This record gives sequence, structure tokens and C-alpha cells, in this order.
Amino acid sequence: MKRFARLIVVSAALAVGLVVATSAGGANECEGLQVCVPVAGPWVVVPQGGGTQGGGTQRPEVEYQLTCPRRHVVGGLDAELSHRGIDVSFSGRLGSPVNPGITTTRSAVFKGSYVGDSARATSFRPYIGCMPAAGGGPRVPTAVAIVPPGTPTVRRVKTVRVRPGSASVSVACVKGERIVGSSHAFGFFARMPPSASLISGIAGARIVRDGRVVVRVRGDAELGGVRAVVQVHAVCAGAR
Repeated sequence: MKRFARLIVVSAALAVGLVVATSAGGANECEGLQVCVPVAGPWVVVPQGGGTQGGGTQRPEVEYQLTCPRRHVVGGLDAELSHRGIDVSFSGRLGSPVNPGITTTRSAVFKGSYVGDSARATSFRPYIGCMPAAGGGPRVPTAVAIVPPGTPTVRRVKTVRVRPGSASVSVACVKGERIVGSSHAFGFFARMPPSASLISGIAGARIVRDGRVVVRVRGDAELGGVRAVVQVHAVCAGAR
């Protein structure tokens, strides 16, 4: 079986017990972790095209969130790519040292974009290695007049199966919060990356209305034989 290019994003270890880590499909998200629960995501479709900005091309970006089981934090990340022209990163929090429980939380948001120069079906499959949430944590600031970096936003995320036909998927901030950003992504749970035909058979239009992110999804008949999902993000501010 052809091996796809892999991007090792980060791997961190914490000595907790002597349990042997297992793999979630051949990626390296648990490498170096003595205690690890592997979580594999779907093949996330990377959009192509985009306008120009400042004399260059602005590449569209997709975001997808994976979440660890309760009482676990992200200790390692990895991804498989359908093409080397895909750029994948993840959002990490500020703090020292760079470490699980400080840089990462229970969830990890992967960001992907295609930087190649030819049109093709592109996707990436994210992986996280989850470790028990023990030890670590941010330092308590001693300064009074200066505010350290924190978590001014929170993501409200909903993942729904996409079937042939049309449907609406929505997610909203909770009382006391306001929407400051939104995104949506399509994914396919399969061993291999989705074909161009599968990718073209799913589409969605996103709007923000009355404090709610709404994505109108359309799937053609080909989706009846695969497990396709749409994930909708509402980035909310004002939480206490």
C-alpha cells in the first residue's frame, strides 16, 4: 500500500506509569508517550482557490478539531497528507515550558491549506495522542498592572454526518458570549484520501445570523456509501 507523506507536528512526553502506547493507524501521535490514547480523525478536505492580497495569492484555510477522552490532554500530534503541497499546523497556547497541559488542552485544532500550483483533490488526516491530565499548568502571574496571555475565546463545535440531500447544521455561542469567528470543514472517514469525485459531491454555504453559525450542506448520491461529516465552528468571546 502506498505510504502518504506525513507531517509530525509535535510530540511531548511525560513519565506516567509504564503502559505501552499503541498506534491509531500507523501515524506517530503516540511516539515517546508512555501512556497514550490514540485518536484518529477523518480525511479533511482542503479547499483550493482564493483571491489575491498584497500582490500574492491568499490561500483558503480549513480548521478541524479533535478531542481527547475526559481527563486527558493532547500530548502528541501527527497528520497524513494526500499531497506534499499541503501545509498543516495546529493552534497552541502561550506559556512556558512548551508542554502538554500548557501548550495544549483536551482538544487540538488543526489548520490546513494547499500551497501547490496545480488543481487536485487534497486532504489531510489528523491524529492526536492523548495522555492523562496530571501535573503541569500555567504559572500564576505576579504582576498586577500587566495581563498575561490567556484564553479570551472558546470554540463551540458540532460534527454531523452528511448524507445525500440537503440539510442545515448550526452552532451558537452560549449566553454571555458573542461570535467573533466561524469556519466549517468536510471530512471522510476512510483508509484512503477521498477522490476528486467524492470531494466534488459535497458542498456547503456558511452564514452567521442572529448569533448563530449556520451551514447549509448539500450531498449527492455518492455519499450514500461513505461516512462523510461536516464540522462547524463558532469562535466565541466574552466567556468567564
